[in-house]
Amino acid sequence: MIPVALTIAGSDPGGGAGIQADLKTFHQFGVYGEAAVTLLTVQNTCNVFEVLCLEPRFVRAQVEAVLKDIPPQAAKTGALGNEAIIEAVAELAAGLGAPLVVDPVMISKHGAPLIAASARPVLEKMLLPRAALITPNLHEAAALAGREVATPEHMETAARLLFERTGASVLVKGGHLPGEAVDVLCHRGEVRHYRSPRIETRHTHGTGCTYSAAITACLALGLELPEAVERAKRFVTEAIRTSPGLGRGSGPVNHHAPAQ
Repeated sequence: MIPVALTIAGSDPGGGAGIQADLKTFHQFGVYGEAAVTLLTVQNTCNVFEVLCLEPRFVRAQVEAVLKDIPPQAAKTGALGNEAIIEAVAELAAGLGAPLVVDPVMISKHGAPLIAASARPVLEKMLLPRAALITPNLHEAAALAGREVATPEHMETAARLLFERTGASVLVKGGHLPGEAVDVLCHRGEVRHYRSPRIETRHTHGTGCTYSAAITACLALGLELPEAVERAKRFVTEAIRTSPGLGRGSGPVNHHAPAQ
């Protein structure tokens, strides 16, 4: 049977992020992709113009429908929008029966909020403890940890703190730091660093979605988490390096990059 992965996330009509990026990434790893939509956006590579959250009942119904018919070997979340949707997804996660990767998407590449401020406590208390892995970027890690995250040492401290609070493994992504692109994983209390050369480009739209989707695909394939992160890191680095140069703003990465 072909491995199956599920994404529960928002839609990007430009195809570079959200469920579109997730499904492309799943396919590139040879994994069958399913998608439950949480919110709709009006956006392109230059800006996010509107965000429309779907009814929590409808989000729940989408997930329940696929779980009853084609249960995944791994799942991920992306932009969830508001506390009611997070509550619904957290309740479903309790009975998922597969590892869940939570990408705590709080703000878009263009600065548009993708989660209500009132939803963050619900995210922290209900959803993060049910994750196998949390994948915050520097800004998200700082918000969740309640402290500055501006160096690799800060990243390590935040990863350990969030691991202790939630029990989930934590991958803090350091793509916005100068120098090498360093990501820090705290898994079962032990810390690992994943490094790659920095690529100077404006075409980085959807890197977080693509990275977490690649990890999810690898988990669906049966890889252990540290190996899944390592393989996903190689994929997203090559996807950035070979970006197709589309759009007038922050364009998408190359979802046709080899998934080695």
